[in-house]
Amino acid sequence: MDIKTLHAYDRNSATFANDWHAQPPAADLHALIRKYFRPGRTADVGCGSGRDVAWLSSNGFPAVGFDPSKGLLAEAQKRYPAAQFQVAALPELEGVASGSFVNVLCETVIMHLEADLIAPSVRKLMDIIEPGGTLYLSWRVTVGDDRRDEHRRLYAAFDPLLVLGALRNDVIVLDEQKESLSSGKTTRRIIARKT
Repeated sequence: MDIKTLHAYDRNSATFANDWHAQPPAADLHALIRKYFRPGRTADVGCGSGRDVAWLSSNGFPAVGFDPSKGLLAEAQKRYPAAQFQVAALPELEGVASGSFVNVLCETVIMHLEADLIAPSVRKLMDIIEPGGTLYLSWRVTVGDDRRDEHRRLYAAFDPLLVLGALRNDVIVLDEQKESLSSGKTTRRIIARKT
């Protein structure tokens, strides 16, 4: 993960967590998960303060949250003490075994990576899914050049073919780009099934 982005999340973890938890429930995300995920062990990669981990676990998708930010994971553990959270960063996801999850959720994370890390990260996300399992992947679309927000978080402008190329051996069941209901930003999301 981009080091300035990671520092921003660690420095401002309580502020980010409070903001995310104040947003309305992600009804569109939840509907897609119910439609495409199979019940079973689920990874939330880039889980932040744990809101999606809690929802997944209470809706038939027992989840483990992974994030590189120790500050955000502390917020997650404080809010959901019974849930499982671990430090892990893309593209390596060190300590996460191949084929260990039925589903993987990676919601608005990969735009915080430099472009050369996108394809290896997507391949790793697919690697930790068992055959027939499902990946939900989304990112905020940045047009033109990479940008940083007021917190110095990276929003990479990258060619979506980096993602699609990494998924060329898998089955894409959804590929759409639209304005996010929760953030108001243009978001691309892809749901892929591992062959």
